[in-house]
Amino acid sequence: MTPGRIIFLNGTSSSGKSSIARELLDVLDEGVFFHLAVDAFNAMRSKRELGAAELDAALRRTRMGFHRAIAAMAEAGNDVVVDHVLSEPWRLVDCLTVLRPENVLLVGIRCPPDELARRELARGDRPPGLAAQQYELVHNHGDYDLECDTSTLSARECALRIKEFFPHRSRPTAFTRLSMRYLTDGEYA
Repeated sequence: MTPGRIIFLNGTSSSGKSSIARELLDVLDEGVFFHLAVDAFNAMRSKRELGAAELDAALRRTRMGFHRAIAAMAEAGNDVVVDHVLSEPWRLVDCLTVLRPENVLLVGIRCPPDELARRELARGDRPPGLAAQQYELVHNHGDYDLECDTSTLSARECALRIKEFFPHRSRPTAFTRLSMRYLTDGEYA
């Protein structure tokens, strides 16, 4: 069985990842793609009140399960659009460990801090300042196959740009380069 392809959208909260993912499902006309969003996995958890340590442990397990769900979907031959926030170095390393790097198109979703703050306020479903806390962290690894700025492009325009780029992605992929850096060189191993 041929493993599925993964379009991995990484950016802060409120940067537009979910909107781009929905547009990608609409514009990608080769294969069948599934949108896997970290927020959807978080929403599956019971709503019982947890202490800080217990919540941190539950969130880490949730992220690890999410990464393995992405891998399982792709290994079964499904094409996947991933919507994630790589705000902690271990998340990237875990993804590099469980995903086939040559099958991943890593897309950086960028948006300036003032626009992120405006969107966060308008949404009303995120703690104020969450995107600002994540801003420097999510792109810290510094390597993408493609980047989109959602302050200058609509979600549809970003999706079309990704669709156009996807068949012509460079080799080695950003995930392959990051695997060499983080797993082989031991930067975070």
